[in-house]
Amino acid sequence: MADLERPRVAHADQARAAIAGAGQCLAATRLGGLAVDIRLHDGAAWIVLRRPDHGGLALRMPFPGEGISARLGDGVDAMAAIELTGEAGDGRLVLKADPFDLELIKATLTFTARREVRLGRLPRDIVPFDRHGEPGGEGRVEAAQREFNTAFLYFSFDRPEFGKVLYLQDLTSLNAWFATTDSSPAGVVGGDWPDIGYAPPVAENSGLAVIPQGTTVTMYDTILCVRRYPQDAEDQSAWQFLDMLGAAYCWLSRPEPRYRDWQARARATIRDLEQAPEARISHYGHTYFHPYTASEYPDAMVQLSLASALQDWSRLTGEPQPLVDEVLAGLDRFYDEGLGILRRYLPNVGPDKDRDAVDSWYLYHPLLNLSNLALAGHREARRLFIGSMDYAIRAARHFAYKWPIMYNIRDFSVIRAVAEADQRGQTDVGGIYAWVMLQAYELTFEERYLKEACAAIEAARGMRFNLNYQANLTAWGAAACIRLWRITNAKQHLAQSYVYLASFFHNCQMWKSELGFAVAYSNFLGATCLQDARYMAAYECFDSFAAFERYLDYGGPDLIPSVKLLLGEYCAHALDRAWYYYPDALPDGALAERPRNGYIQPGLNFPVEDLYASGEQAGQVGQEIYGGGAAMVFAAGSCRRVEGAPFVLWCDHFVRAMHRFDEGSLSLKLDGHQGTRARLVLVTDDPGAFVPRLRTSTGAGVAFGRTVRGWEARVPANATLELGWREDS
Repeated sequence: MADLERPRVAHADQARAAIAGAGQCLAATRLGGLAVDIRLHDGAAWIVLRRPDHGGLALRMPFPGEGISARLGDGVDAMAAIELTGEAGDGRLVLKADPFDLELIKATLTFTARREVRLGRLPRDIVPFDRHGEPGGEGRVEAAQREFNTAFLYFSFDRPEFGKVLYLQDLTSLNAWFATTDSSPAGVVGGDWPDIGYAPPVAENSGLAVIPQGTTVTMYDTILCVRRYPQDAEDQSAWQFLDMLGAAYCWLSRPEPRYRDWQARARATIRDLEQAPEARISHYGHTYFHPYTASEYPDAMVQLSLASALQDWSRLTGEPQPLVDEVLAGLDRFYDEGLGILRRYLPNVGPDKDRDAVDSWYLYHPLLNLSNLALAGHREARRLFIGSMDYAIRAARHFAYKWPIMYNIRDFSVIRAVAEADQRGQTDVGGIYAWVMLQAYELTFEERYLKEACAAIEAARGMRFNLNYQANLTAWGAAACIRLWRITNAKQHLAQSYVYLASFFHNCQMWKSELGFAVAYSNFLGATCLQDARYMAAYECFDSFAAFERYLDYGGPDLIPSVKLLLGEYCAHALDRAWYYYPDALPDGALAERPRNGYIQPGLNFPVEDLYASGEQAGQVGQEIYGGGAAMVFAAGSCRRVEGAPFVLWCDHFVRAMHRFDEGSLSLKLDGHQGTRARLVLVTDDPGAFVPRLRTSTGAGVAFGRTVRGWEARVPANATLELGWREDS
C-alpha cells in the first residue's frame, strides 16, 4: 500500500479521534470567536477550529511516512510554526491568522523527501463536525472550483450554526507538487457535503503521487475565511463572497504586473488593419474585416468592435481615425430595413451559414459598440442604433428577458435553447441588454429605455453563482447595475451588481500556472471566457477591462473595499496578462500549428483567441482580427496625454480627476484600493530631457526611478498625487 492510503472508514475514525483531542497537542489559541487546536494524530497534522457549543471545522493534512514527531519551531509573524520529522522526510507547518472582522487563517505545509515517497489518493481535507465532535452536520456548497479556475469552495455550515466559509488553496504555491507528481490542478477542490475540500492530485496513469528523494514540495497552502453571521439572500451572499475573497486575495502568492507598451502595439495594430490582406476583404465596394486571419465571413460584431476601439484610440490621441469612417461607410449593408435590426452577416453570406440564426448575445453586443460611436457624435451610428431599438426590445420581451443560446431572427423560433454543459441559456445577456438600453437612454432620455434596463436586471434575480455565461457579458451586467443605481438611486441595483461580480470572479484564475507553456506567460486573474470553457480569451479580457473601467467610475467611493480591490487588481493584471495573447510574445512551439479558424501569422499584431492555464498550445481557436481592438482599449485605459509635457502618463490603475496647475505641474487621483500599490510611468523616448518630481497630497515625496522607457514610481493605488517636471538643462 502506498504511503497514506487508507480506507474511507479509517479516515472517519481518525477524524473523530482528532476532533475529540487524541494525539499530541502542539498549540492551542483563539482566533476571534474560534478556539484553535493544532495537533499531531495518526500520521496527520490537524487544525481544529471550534466555535464553542456550535461545532466547527477540522483541516486534515496527512504527512508522509512513519515515525512522525513534531515540535514547535520559530515563526516570524506566525500564529504557530510546527517542525515535523519522520522516516520519509521533514516538513514545516506554518499558521498565520487575522482575527479582525473575518476569522481568517492561512496554513501552509511543506515537505522535503528523505527517500522516494509514493502517495496514494488522499482524503479531502475539510471535516465539518457538530457540537458533540461527530463529523457531519448540515451545510450547502454555493460555489466551487471549475476546471483550472481558482481552487475554492464557498459554503454555509448551517447546523450547527458555524457560519459562512470561503476556503481556498493557493495553486501558485502548489506548482511544484503538480510538476513533481505529474498531476493536474483541475477541479482539485470540491466534493459533496460533508466530504469537501482539497485532495492533493495524483498522476492519472498510475494513481500515485511520487516525490523523489531530496525534492521539496508544498502539500497544502490553505486560506480559510469564516463569517460568523451569514446572510443567505442572493445579493447578501454575493457581497459576502466578494468581501471574503478580497480578504483571501491579500494572502495569495501574486505576480507583479509589468508595464506594457500598449501605445506601440495599438499603432502597429492600426497599420496591420490598414495594410494586411489577411485582415481585409471587399464587398459591395466597401472594406470589411475578417473575424479571424483570412478566415470567416465579415460580421457586424467584428466591424463595430474594431470601430469602437479605434474611437477610444482617437480620444486618447486627439486625432480622427479614418478607419472608423471606413467601417461606418459599409455598416448599412448589415442593417435589415424590414426587421429594423443589424444582422450578423452581410446579405451575400455563403450557403454554409444560416443567415437567420443569431446567438442571443450577438444581437446586442454590436449595438453596445454602435452606441459608443453614436455617443461620440457619429450620425450614421446614431441612426442605425436608434433604428435597431424597437426590434431589440421586441426580442427581449419575447423571451421574457431570459434568452436561449440561438434563435431565428425572423420569427424568434428557438434553434438551440440551452448549453450542453449546464442546460441553461445565455443567462447574462440581460446584463449587456440593460447596458445597451442605458446607452439609448443617455442618447434620447426616453423613459422606456430605462424601464427596459430595470426589467432585464430584475429578470436575472435568483441565478446566484449560475449567472455567468460569458465573462464580458457578466462584466457589462455589473456595469449596467451600478449605472442604474446612479440614475435611480435604488440601492437594490448596487447590491445586484455584486451578484454579477461574484459570478464573474467565480470564473477567474487567482493563481499563476507553471504548467507547460504557461510558465512563459501570465494567467493570473484571467477569466475563462465561458462558464464551461477551458481557456481565457483575448476579447473577453479587454472587453471586461472596459466594462470595469466604467463600473469603477460609476461606483466611486461607495463600493465595498473588496470590490475596489478585486476590480483594480483585475484591470492592472489584464494590462500585463493580455500582452501574451500576441504571437510575438510567446516562445517557440507555444502556438497551435492548425487552429480551427484560419491560420496564425506571428508578424501580425492581432491576438490569438485562447490561452490555457493547463499550458497547452495557444491559438487553438485562431488569431482574432475581431480582438484587434485590445491594444487601443488598453492604451486608452492606461495612458493620459498631457498637453505640452515631454511624456505620456501611464498607470496600471485608472487615473481620475487630473487637474493642470501650470505648464510644468498637475494633480491627479488614482482610483484604486488603499491597501495596494500602483505603477506610474512617465513614458518618453528621452528620459534625460526632464526631471520629474512627485509627492502625495500629504506632502510625502515619492522617488522616481529612471528606466529605458522613462521614469517610473510605485505609489499607493488610491493616492492623490502632485506631479511636476522641469527640463534638465
